[in-house]
Amino acid sequence: MCYFLFAASPLTLSEVRSMLPPGFSADLVGPADQAALRTLYPAARTGVLLLLGACSCDLVVARSDAREAERHLRTRHLDAGRSRVEVIAALENHRRRGAGFASVDAARVALAGFVAEHARNAGPTLYLLCFGSAPLDRRTLARPPAQLPQRGVLANVGGWLVEDRPTLVVP
Repeated sequence: MCYFLFAASPLTLSEVRSMLPPGFSADLVGPADQAALRTLYPAARTGVLLLLGACSCDLVVARSDAREAERHLRTRHLDAGRSRVEVIAALENHRRRGAGFASVDAARVALAGFVAEHARNAGPTLYLLCFGSAPLDRRTLARPPAQLPQRGVLANVGGWLVEDRPTLVVP
């Protein structure tokens, strides 16, 4: 269990990947998550996970202070009722990282640039930051997406992405 950033895009996976900044990767989500994302945003063509290594934690917790980052994740896991074995496995997964960023702020700036460019070129796209490993179809996603213009993402790089709040970024 880590943080994961989902995106529901009108583009194909390869088109999304071609726009990603260095350090990010995109993986297709499974059929259940595709369906859940399309429920939130029916115009989406593709549901993806936007990752920095094996998760999206670099957008939330600083890996530069590994102890503090893992303490934060361990607390989240224990609060969710996970066993010690599950917590250890989740932390091992979390430690598999990609190119990495110097700070959470640097990762957020790179993401905001991608999100703004994606909105300009592809049109509205839904983003959803979640903590955990449960598929989206098992989550409560009852609230409608918040709508945010791409300039709002650029103006609030550190605050536009809110955990468990679907956000539709529009041009």
